Amino acid sequence: MKRDAPPRLAMLTLAALCRAGAGHAAVHAPRVRVADGELLGLREGGVEAFLGVPYAAPPTGVNRWRAPQPLRPWRGVRLAQHFAPSCLQTLTPHGIGPWSAEYVVHGRVSENCLYLNIWTPSHAAQPLPVMVWIPGGAFISGSGSVPIYNGRHLAARGIIVVTINYRLGVLGFFTDPALAAQAKRLHEPPGNWGLQDMIAALRWVRRNIGAFGGNPRAVTVAGQSAGAIAVQELIVSPLAAGLFARAIAESGLPDSLPTPSLAAAERAGEAFARARGASTPAALRALPAARLTTTAAAMTSPLIMPIVDGKLLPAVPERLLARGRFARTPVLLGMNADENTGFHANPVKLSRAAWHAYLARTFGALAPRFARLFPAPSATARARALRAVRRDLGLAALYRWSRLRLAHARSHIYAYLWTHVEPGPRSRVWRVFHSSEIPYVFETLAAAPQRHFTALDWTISRRMSRYWVNFVKTGDPNGAGLPHWPKLTRRGLWIMQLGARAVPRPILPPRLLRPMRAFIASGAIAKLF
Repeated sequence: MKRDAPPRLAMLTLAALCRAGAGHAAVHAPRVRVADGELLGLREGGVEAFLGVPYAAPPTGVNRWRAPQPLRPWRGVRLAQHFAPSCLQTLTPHGIGPWSAEYVVHGRVSENCLYLNIWTPSHAAQPLPVMVWIPGGAFISGSGSVPIYNGRHLAARGIIVVTINYRLGVLGFFTDPALAAQAKRLHEPPGNWGLQDMIAALRWVRRNIGAFGGNPRAVTVAGQSAGAIAVQELIVSPLAAGLFARAIAESGLPDSLPTPSLAAAERAGEAFARARGASTPAALRALPAARLTTTAAAMTSPLIMPIVDGKLLPAVPERLLARGRFARTPVLLGMNADENTGFHANPVKLSRAAWHAYLARTFGALAPRFARLFPAPSATARARALRAVRRDLGLAALYRWSRLRLAHARSHIYAYLWTHVEPGPRSRVWRVFHSSEIPYVFETLAAAPQRHFTALDWTISRRMSRYWVNFVKTGDPNGAGLPHWPKLTRRGLWIMQLGARAVPRPILPPRLLRPMRAFIASGAIAKLF
């Protein structure tokens, strides 16, 4: 790794640290020089951590609703031993639904939040591959400091892990005609500030990761839920071209939510600004952050979600995919068996009439065929059938996405279905809930001792992390001692079922694939995600 001799000013800073009582830790802590200054990190066994590292100027004042601006270099040594504030959001520190405390954001929140965190093996002998993790959270919550995202264990397997913050909610996605016009005059995208943050973080990694022992040309961009949707948007964005070599998208496809137009975002933004008495960009930027809240539903309102801005996203991501306008990178992606359970306080109980109404609403003229495929004579059977239909619709969407991509590119696709029930409160209700694979991938089960993980859980976690690390290293999850994970191809529609065992399986059994193909051909499936 690059370890430069410190300038005199940095040495004076270290002396001041020593006088403050942090002498031994400061002198023996890892130090790295990046483009904007010198960082003092932490050593955790065989891994070094650099936490709360800024990658862009604070997006405050005149920088609110602007493209990320360059950092001002600092003098001396900057401490990088604690997480920086997360971006502004509502906190639920004790968790919510199936997502207990280790899944959620803790600590301070601030509008000044464009920071990232780095974990790297000590004394790397050669440039290492890098995984840049984009947190999920419906574009209204999330942070790179969430406990289950701790990158120490993955880094110990020989990669560098970077987790990032990006602007959320109104601060991350709001625009109006005046802001859009101003951005266009500056030759910047007229919105999608949160997505622009992600690109700025990737550019920072490209410029600086070599100082930590990383290979800037072997970057994998990865994320889950909203983070996975963002990964899919970066794959089709011309502004992100060349910034990553591989991609991981966990529980998020480009058609998982609508992508509003810039015109729709401007209309919504204009009404939002008018309601707050702010008629100019200056007036909007002068508003306290507490005035910038909204009751708009997440993943549906152009105030708080990605839009087609004409520059970063030239068109709807799925349309760009269908036209072949995307990065030809290997992709690892998949979903969980019970994605929807976490979004309902109680198990869904359907009467026979309600079940058939759901099938008719979902499948239209094909409803009788799907009623035969998913027989549900009792309330228990209907609850089980509802979970199965939702799972298989997700797999059908994955099939549809893979067909669009494979029509234009031969880059490898590795797909999975996660089926393991994480132990914990009400696990019989939540089952294989949305995002429950993440602590297994990151090997951060110890962040939740209250879940009483078993030896089987740890075995699964070691296998999962090895698959993910292999993919980050080579673009292929397979490796010695692991069950073989087949590629998803136009003729070989195989995915990996990951749980107590890791076994290949068809993306859908033939009896379901044929009617799902008919359903896909109708175009209705695009309206469900």
